[in-house]
Amino acid sequence: MSIDAATLAFALGRSFLFVLAAILPILNPAATAPVFLAMTEGADDATRALLARRIARNMFVLMLGSMLVGSYVLDFFGISLPIVRVGGGLIVAATAWRMVTATSETVATHTELAGAFTPEQAQRQAFYPLTFPISCGPGSIAAAITVGVWLHDASPGILLARMAGAVAGLLVTGVVMYIAFRYARKMLKPLGEAGAIVFLRLSSFILLCIGVQIVWDGASQLLREVLAASQR
Repeated sequence: MSIDAATLAFALGRSFLFVLAAILPILNPAATAPVFLAMTEGADDATRALLARRIARNMFVLMLGSMLVGSYVLDFFGISLPIVRVGGGLIVAATAWRMVTATSETVATHTELAGAFTPEQAQRQAFYPLTFPISCGPGSIAAAITVGVWLHDASPGILLARMAGAVAGLLVTGVVMYIAFRYARKMLKPLGEAGAIVFLRLSSFILLCIGVQIVWDGASQLLREVLAASQR
């Protein structure tokens, strides 16, 4: 049975909005932009622009891959989503802890290293930890896998329309992330140097809390599964 254009357009638009609503708030580029700024302290504008493009591109590829084949990969290796949350949350928490407890000597050393970035080095270092787990962590990957399950439909036409809408939603998310990272310094400039330092520390602490929350979500789900299995 053929599907009319209105139905396909509705499926496309719905999946586009669904991806934006499900993925963009979890990624939250406005909140991670200060962290990006802190971790690239001392790098010039050209290097930051390159990193912003790389991170946005990496995020798009990672999220799209999670939507398309994420559930199949986890099933193949026998890995559950709670385990992904625990492992990824530990990485997020460890990275945030280093940023929260960084001393002036640590910051100075990091600044010297960042200032020595070359475009080639930036390309190699853009994925970890700037893309994963800082910008695109286990929570967003789990959400992408869930969205990927929702996209499936028995009708090939509806499936293709939903996939097109999902890709468009991820592209818009990538553009938003690039803009937030590319112009992070300008967004924080009104705060002044002291205000920016305080804001960056607070952002690092919030990121630490997010990492702990991700670990707790995964661990609590594992505990519930253990308790349910023990009561059988």
